[in-house]
Amino acid sequence: MMQDLVTERWEGFLKRYCWNELIEMSNSYPEKRSLFVKFADMDTYDPNLADMLLEEPDVTIASATQALREMDIPTGVTLEEANLRIIKLPRKLKIRDIRSGDIGKLAGIEGLVTKATEVRPRVVEAVFECPFCGHIFSVEQTGGRQFKEPRECEEASGGCGRKVQHFKLLVDRCKFANTQKIRLQESPEELRGGELPQAIDVNLEDDISGEIAPGDRIIVTGILRSYQRTTQFGKTPFFDIYLDGNSLEVMEEAFEEIQITEEDEREIMELKNQPDVYEKLIRSIAPSIYGCNEIKEAMILQLFAGIPKELPDETRVRGDIHVLLVGDPGVAKSQLLTYQVKLAPRGLYTGGKSSTSAGLTAAAVRDEFGEGRWTLEAGALVLADKGIAAVDEIDKMKKEDRDALHEAMEQQTVSIAKAGIMARLNSRCALLAAANPIGGRFDRYETISKQINMPPTLLSRFDLIYTMMDRPDEEMDTKTAEHIIETHYAGEVLARVKNIGKVEEGEKEHFGVAMRIMEPAVQGDLLRKYVAWSKRNVFPVMSEEAKSKFLEFYIGLRRQGYDDEEAPVPVTARQLEALIRLGEAKARTRLSNKITVEDAECVIEVVNYCLKHVFTDPETDKLDVDWINAGTTKTRRDRARSIKAIITELEAEHGDEVPVEDVLDIAEEEGMDRDKAEEVIEAMKRDGLLFSRGSGVIGLVR
Repeated sequence: MMQDLVTERWEGFLKRYCWNELIEMSNSYPEKRSLFVKFADMDTYDPNLADMLLEEPDVTIASATQALREMDIPTGVTLEEANLRIIKLPRKLKIRDIRSGDIGKLAGIEGLVTKATEVRPRVVEAVFECPFCGHIFSVEQTGGRQFKEPRECEEASGGCGRKVQHFKLLVDRCKFANTQKIRLQESPEELRGGELPQAIDVNLEDDISGEIAPGDRIIVTGILRSYQRTTQFGKTPFFDIYLDGNSLEVMEEAFEEIQITEEDEREIMELKNQPDVYEKLIRSIAPSIYGCNEIKEAMILQLFAGIPKELPDETRVRGDIHVLLVGDPGVAKSQLLTYQVKLAPRGLYTGGKSSTSAGLTAAAVRDEFGEGRWTLEAGALVLADKGIAAVDEIDKMKKEDRDALHEAMEQQTVSIAKAGIMARLNSRCALLAAANPIGGRFDRYETISKQINMPPTLLSRFDLIYTMMDRPDEEMDTKTAEHIIETHYAGEVLARVKNIGKVEEGEKEHFGVAMRIMEPAVQGDLLRKYVAWSKRNVFPVMSEEAKSKFLEFYIGLRRQGYDDEEAPVPVTARQLEALIRLGEAKARTRLSNKITVEDAECVIEVVNYCLKHVFTDPETDKLDVDWINAGTTKTRRDRARSIKAIITELEAEHGDEVPVEDVLDIAEEEGMDRDKAEEVIEAMKRDGLLFSRGSGVIGLVR
């Protein structure tokens, strides 16, 4: 009787609030067979029914589904397999806050999909045949984890009533529904205290299964259920929980999880209108670390990012800015990485030494989660989608693991072709990486690719590369030491205040000064919201003046190779694309929809700094993009070509092996420095271009 009344109230609600959606669904039924109902509408119509929906969802949703399927639609369609799904619950439950009192109630849970099984059929109505009398009857399978089998033939429906151990299951007459199991994990940006992220398994059924992939951020509304754990010794008193999914909402808009109130928006606009907003943003990056202003500026531009573009020919151009920090030990590379991740609206940190290609990109795994089947598991770059992934000690990664980064950095996807699973996951994130040189100290006369054991093809995908060298300098060392001492002093006083609760009278003024040094110009929470608001609402376009400035700069650099055919290639189109991305990010820092000539000039300085310190041939002081892209320079290539020609000439006199001294003498006569010639010969031996069977002789490898 009670259920009939609830069904009647649901009918009234559907006619009043969902009539147009019902007509639309009936026109595209059965392809579209889910009606999505907003909880707020339900609460407005009948608060008691809304409360009942939260507290007794099994009964309420069953009544609602019955009302939907029995609706008399003018189109004449009978919605026999339609589903009613509840969305936009006012309160979202955190996975770590789930308690025993929540079991059996309706809950909305937000998180990150880390694992997903393939879509498989689940029997919802099993049809059995009695082996004695041949009577055929069906048993409805509810959403539990156990398969329900009858124990006796149904006498009420015309059966013999005997108790039977095994009935025959008529698979071809059973009714099935598509199901998928996913694992939902807390978003990394919510874990500010270094806690381990918690997860919950979710069952999705019918038309909401197969709609998502690992790495997606979703909100699932469903009923929390539990099942008893079993071990090899039998049942235990402990229960596990899972969510029986009713509806699924994919978070399409960027950074929906960051709530920005009207008060926040007012503060964002106040900050935007300050003339020195850009300098303030730079000063907000790791104020406890002295100097490194050029790198901090690059990190701010990386936070805001450029605009990802979907071109008419379906080509995608990334907007994310990749930054690499290479340098000596103890120059705060790791601290900068962790600060950036903490500051980013979405950030994820991992160490290269302990990361595999599967852990960084994605993996196909076979475990009990998929009940023995293969499942897809997302890695760090997929989980950091639309955010920042920081990889420390990227040089310590194995070669085969590092190779997996090529596609993730440029195409911003991760392709999986394992165990019959062909999938492509999104990894639309910016990469902030740090590396230490192999020799311990950075050598500007040796290529970066050899010093950090990274292939040039991967290095060329970074928009900005910074070298952080620790060189003794009295003035700089004094300022750095004073800053470190003041930082530690403030930390000591803070520790005392926290534990004892007092500051000595003579320390107050000094403590206040030290705290102001460490205080960021813009507080972390406001900066995070400022970035999120910018990425959600600001999409700048280049002005004609900015276009001209970018073109003039690029052609000006390329002109180095126009007049002299022997000149090295100074820069490639990749540097121009990086420049445009940085210009878009600079405009976003001001929340401006226009890239001005001032923005262009500012980012040209940023790129110039990197070109000067990283892309310049140390021998000729000329820009040579091959110093990064090919791991050598044109000067060295020309020397190698000359040595090869000299050896070829001497082979006519000496045979396959020629004396090294003769080669060096001729090279010196041609104007090549003898030491440089020796270096080239050693390098060609390492690269397998020359061989030496005995001391003092070399030959060409053919």
